[in-house]
Amino acid sequence: MENKFLTYFIQFMIADWFASIPITICSVATLACIVERWMYYNQNKRDVTAFIHTLQRELENNNLQKAQQNCSRLGGVIGEVAEEGVRLLAEQKEDFSKAFDITVSLVSRKLEKHLAVLGTIGATSPFIGLFGTVVGVVFTLDELGASGGGTSTVVVGVAKALIATGYGLIVAIMAVIFNNWYTNTVKRFNDDFQLLKLLFLSFASADGSDSH
Repeated sequence: MENKFLTYFIQFMIADWFASIPITICSVATLACIVERWMYYNQNKRDVTAFIHTLQRELENNNLQKAQQNCSRLGGVIGEVAEEGVRLLAEQKEDFSKAFDITVSLVSRKLEKHLAVLGTIGATSPFIGLFGTVVGVVFTLDELGASGGGTSTVVVGVAKALIATGYGLIVAIMAVIFNNWYTNTVKRFNDDFQLLKLLFLSFASADGSDSH
């Protein structure tokens, strides 16, 4: 059974190149995006809870320089956003919210990079596979009509044609699973950014009220 499937798959890859090549390209692109995003998110993963407590103590002591050093030491996108937040808190209290949102939007673009590729592949791969199956069935019926073959010829031809749909579905399923997973990862990063924003705004508003 396994040998037959492997034979059918190799025949599909060669004979139905119009479907196998696009799906294979999609599979390679999906794998590349999955690995690249996994490495990027892991490199930027930080213990935000402990960091926010430390940052809050520095802001309460009005020690912005030390707070900025802690942000720089933390690193990653969280540290980058926090460091810019400290700088804005020191230089731009009145328009802090808008300026901070701009920083978060720019960083979010880095976090969302390549996710559109996964989403597109997840949506289109099944249709490419289905197209390969339809063409394969048409060729099978054409050969059946020309040679007058029996039921076994049709069954084998349809089985080979269905490999295209299966191949496309496997690639699409992988793309959709990781796209959803990484989208939730981006959401968690954005939740962390909102926590930082609330922390900074509490000190920005407190300083503003003290000055009046």
